[in-house]
Amino acid sequence: MSNSATDRDTVPRTLWAARGRHTGPAPEEVVRRTLRRRKESGDIDDFAEPAVPMDGAAGDEEAVPYVFEARWRAGGAVTVRARMTLLPRTGRPEGWAWRLVAEAERPWDESWPSPATLFWPEGGAPQDSGWDHHPTVAGLRFRQVNPLPADDKEMRRRLREAAKDAWCVNLVVHEAMTPDERGRLPLAGLLPPGLRHRVVEHRASPQQFRAVNWALKDLGVEVPRGGAVLLSPDPAPKDYDSRDFSVRSVFLDGSEPTELVAALRRFVALDRPLPRGLGEALTELRDHWTLMTLQEELERERQRVTRYAEALEAMTKSRDLYRQAAEEAHEALAAYRELAPAALPQQRADARPGSALQQLTRTFERLRFIPKGTRSEPAREAPSGDGGADRPE
Repeated sequence: MSNSATDRDTVPRTLWAARGRHTGPAPEEVVRRTLRRRKESGDIDDFAEPAVPMDGAAGDEEAVPYVFEARWRAGGAVTVRARMTLLPRTGRPEGWAWRLVAEAERPWDESWPSPATLFWPEGGAPQDSGWDHHPTVAGLRFRQVNPLPADDKEMRRRLREAAKDAWCVNLVVHEAMTPDERGRLPLAGLLPPGLRHRVVEHRASPQQFRAVNWALKDLGVEVPRGGAVLLSPDPAPKDYDSRDFSVRSVFLDGSEPTELVAALRRFVALDRPLPRGLGEALTELRDHWTLMTLQEELERERQRVTRYAEALEAMTKSRDLYRQAAEEAHEALAAYRELAPAALPQQRADARPGSALQQLTRTFERLRFIPKGTRSEPAREAPSGDGGADRPE
């Protein structure tokens, strides 16, 4: 089970992921009963219900999610770890949202049992069968045929909303003619176990051929008459071409749709970007896993000791660098103290002439702007008239 950073950018080939909505009461009890039965029958090795942190949910019990873990060996030898989270939905559509991620030790094989049927019952009581609803679009269900609405605008809205959820695989099938009883059965029962609970089948009647292609125009795909097409995931993979996932003919007579199954296998094997929310679910599965064997616990403690040793070594290096920097700073301070007494008198001698010169300059500036009348005695005014000639010198 890889834990590299690159695996978090695209969907790992070792991963199986799905999500949906449960509309019945007490879904956590349904999951507990199912896991208990699977352990008794040997379908799973063990399961657990780890404690959920109360951060942000204190005082509101209804907002606290339920978490379940289970492990088993697919094909008798490949270890699979799975984690399911249940959280109540307060908006519309209502119910309990669930998400399930399972990771194997090698690339996932669609012939392995579906993880959904190990956590949820496949049938039984009505309250146990309400887990296969679409997570966000009311009226859509897995494992069933979902007829497209008769109204063209409503049809386009439904397909557009369904295509936004990249956790699901949206399949649009057009009926070339009105099928018989076998043809009206959902195609999910003819798909490999690993695909049955991830595919949402949208069914268009024979007279809806033009309307469904009009509704699919915004999504950039087109369904052949009497065929099927897979809607592009959101976000779409690089160099994605919808023509590679269009099937010319789907015979609705109860026979295995070989060409359609091949297209589905190619579709789920794409290097797809992680859908919104799947990266967080994968991180929780890998980083917060609690259902460990004795060997796994020992390995985890070894890794923890290794991390502590690396951290201690980094702290020691940092301490040595700090000590070296402190010693260099003390040496520089000592050298400065030795040079300071010799340089200080010279600096003061240089400062005195500069200060006297500045004072003399300021004095001359003041004298420069004194008015002339203030520098000498004011002259006496001469008497007016002829008597001025008889004034003694």
